[in-house]
Amino acid sequence: MKRTRFSRRGGLTRDAEQLIVAARGLGNSGSRLEDRYWETQLFEPVSHMLGAGNEDGLNAALDALYRDDGRGYEALADMVEACTESAQVDDEGKQWDVLMFAAPALAWSRFSIPSGTISGAALAALRVHLGAHVVAAGGRVALTNVLWSPDQLPNGFVETHELAQRLTAAAITERDVVVNPRDLPETNPFLSDMRYIIGAAAVPRGAALFRWQEADGSREAAGTAWTTQGHAAMQALFAGCALEVLLPDAFHAACRQADRRARPYSLAASVAFLESALDAKPASLHVTIGGFWDKRLEEFRVGFALHGQTEVVHGVVWPLLDAEDENSDVTQQIEAVLRECGVTDIVVHEQRFPLEYCDDCGAPLYPDSDGMPAHAEMPEPEQPQPRHLH
Repeated sequence: MKRTRFSRRGGLTRDAEQLIVAARGLGNSGSRLEDRYWETQLFEPVSHMLGAGNEDGLNAALDALYRDDGRGYEALADMVEACTESAQVDDEGKQWDVLMFAAPALAWSRFSIPSGTISGAALAALRVHLGAHVVAAGGRVALTNVLWSPDQLPNGFVETHELAQRLTAAAITERDVVVNPRDLPETNPFLSDMRYIIGAAAVPRGAALFRWQEADGSREAAGTAWTTQGHAAMQALFAGCALEVLLPDAFHAACRQADRRARPYSLAASVAFLESALDAKPASLHVTIGGFWDKRLEEFRVGFALHGQTEVVHGVVWPLLDAEDENSDVTQQIEAVLRECGVTDIVVHEQRFPLEYCDDCGAPLYPDSDGMPAHAEMPEPEQPQPRHLH
């Protein structure tokens, strides 16, 4: 989930102007003591605007800062995310710190990647592994009962805050939050995609929240334990899929990490898919890379063709994240991933491709070997050979 902002028309409300002043102050602060003052000045109005459902006011302030004050923008974005995903709660005389988290998984399959309701037994298994390897001792965990796709994640800060509030109340009493999958948008089908387990962890006020904050823990050890033990619990949800699980973290941080990791994963998945579906070894693939522009460089697209042919048989979109632009080393990153997968025939086109899609089906167009935008069309394999996904 990158923090790129796009300008909007219209004047700023008084609430938005108040946020901008405090965010500029925090961004320019020269001491921790001053930080605390400005953080207080930010926390109260941000919390109020989230509670009032004032998404437009938050976005207006972020947009204004994004244009001319990078440090102020980051200060406000950090505060909005913190207020969205975390809370301090008093319950029956006990004080709790609560954080909404996400446990991302990357999957690819020649079939449909699952989403929708998670069974009670699967939720129980996930809770056990989260308690053992991710959440600190004494923490309480609540989970939502659905496997979320990117299309189904809460839309904006206010919706995220509302889900976090439901999870906060549930975490303290160690129960799960029931979400009706029919109330969520449909999941778009992709060869490779992300899925998320979303939940909340509650710990006594001031205590360690994650296992790696404890004296005998580390992020590396937690990651190793989760990718082995947590993977086994997650794999049961992904029949017929190759799967990579990522370490759970605070909701926004976990989603950004998944966005970043999904880019190389989708390339590796595509190489494996073409070998499985067309018996095309990585060294027999011809891959073309091009930058696609609107008013700015929006993304790179990668077209796959078979050796000696010009037709694009498959394509991958590599979106820009964070501060990446035309001066970033994105093409080198893409090439490095492809070469690690065994692909050696790679061409990078220097021209600016228009950000075009197929008029009939809406699919992205990918660069072919002649430097033209082309539709990806899979040929029929002569002798389909089922292979194990790994």
